[in-house]
Amino acid sequence: MVKITDVARHAGVAPSTVSYALSGKRPISEETRRRIAASIRELGYRPHAGARALAGSRSDVLALVVPLRAGVHVPVVMQCAVSVVTTARRHGHDVLLLTQEEGAEGLRRVVSGATALVDALIVMDVQLYDPRLPLLRALDRPSVLIGVPAEPAGLTCVDLDFEAAGELCVERLAGLGHRVVALVGSPPEVYVRRTAFAERVVRGFTAAAGRRGLVSAVHPCEATPAAARRVAERLLREQPALTGVVVHNEAVLEPLIEAFGQLGLRVPGDLSVTAICPAELAGSLRVPVTSVALPAAELGERAVELLMGKLAGAEVPAATLLAPRLTERASTRPRTAP
Repeated sequence: MVKITDVARHAGVAPSTVSYALSGKRPISEETRRRIAASIRELGYRPHAGARALAGSRSDVLALVVPLRAGVHVPVVMQCAVSVVTTARRHGHDVLLLTQEEGAEGLRRVVSGATALVDALIVMDVQLYDPRLPLLRALDRPSVLIGVPAEPAGLTCVDLDFEAAGELCVERLAGLGHRVVALVGSPPEVYVRRTAFAERVVRGFTAAAGRRGLVSAVHPCEATPAAARRVAERLLREQPALTGVVVHNEAVLEPLIEAFGQLGLRVPGDLSVTAICPAELAGSLRVPVTSVALPAAELGERAVELLMGKLAGAEVPAATLLAPRLTERASTRPRTAP
């Protein structure tokens, strides 16, 4: 393996000078910098992305920024991340996964200076008023957001149309005659952060219920079976005529159905349930659930393809919203009139 001392010897400089050229911590002459770059190319020295950038090529590394905050459903995130990695590899790129909640500073750390680690970024868990957006707009490296903020101007975004997904679930319940419905939503901290996808589901659910003249309520729910039980009890206490539920919280879908059963409501006999969740989860439950699929793998693939287009200098659409698709399963049926 070629070492930094080999590069220094070949270029006729001290190892510390090579280190400074790579890190940018101290100024060196342009002639010395070119000589070091030539030695890196000739010897094939590849310690990290910064050395490759100095040698006159891209790092061929993408950053996937997905802070694992409270309330994030990790299995869905990882499904998307795997898709990003596999698609990036088809394009000859590696992926640097950033999971700490560092905000704009974390982005700056991997894209700034002579030792920038990545060529471009994919950013997940986007908030409506995300503090990372000003930096993303100002960077000289392209980015794609998996999520759509309130003001997407100057950004490239891809996501499921979550507002339409919320509407679609309500429309299905209304079409089956249900008049009192509830949304069991994401954990409370997701709404506190004003996470874009969660807010858009609420917006779509509320708008469709209003158009249809339904009685409706929205209940955030922590991602635990005990919380699912508490929400089920509260719903039956506050909405005794409830016959339709939309669930946008993968972790509590099965516990919630079990809790309703323990409280005397059968699905779908007494209660019709729809969900926005991965298709494999909806189809695997004891009562398969009518659902709008979360296309995590497709979102990851689309994000990489958009980024590859931007790196190639191509024009790409500013916003790509995937149309929701509802699959009918055993958890819904027409409301039985009292």
